[in-house]
Amino acid sequence: MSSLFQLLKKSLFALALGLAAGAPAWAQATTADQKADADFTRYKTYNFMDEAARTASTAADLSANIFDLKRAVTREMEARGYQRAAQPDLLVNIGVSTQLLTQTRETNFLNDGAPYYIGQRNFRWQAQNVPIGQYREGTATIDVVDAARKEQVWQGTATSILSRKSRKAAQQIDKGVAEAFAKFPGRAQ
Repeated sequence: MSSLFQLLKKSLFALALGLAAGAPAWAQATTADQKADADFTRYKTYNFMDEAARTASTAADLSANIFDLKRAVTREMEARGYQRAAQPDLLVNIGVSTQLLTQTRETNFLNDGAPYYIGQRNFRWQAQNVPIGQYREGTATIDVVDAARKEQVWQGTATSILSRKSRKAAQQIDKGVAEAFAKFPGRAQ
């Protein structure tokens, strides 16, 4: 009996470990798109677009996230051989949007119990969505623009549920930017 219990215990542990490893802690989606005829071999330098143009529409609570985004983009661009310059070949524009969403669950007889007394014959029980929490979802868009022609040559987007903890949010930003730049076609020559 003891060996059967040990086998069952190990099987359940392996199943739980497999489920935990396969389920992401935070849902994250990344996309990338590029201009079909863009020749990335002719670009060698980059810089960020004028920050004053974005500041008016940027909320104060996003300033740390924008700093982390710029840091992550800088790391990815420099890993591909691009150098930051005052007169760049490429301009990088960062857009950030967040929205507060409500997580809900649907009521049912199993969790919420059947009504004790219905009273009238035409009474009916109806399932409802009950709010159970709120979370913030953020989307970062990274536009890479040919500085001379003023046209977009690549765009990467990352969407994720944002952590309330700044350290965890910075890790999420790093991961999202890295995933978006994994689809970046260019490397400086």
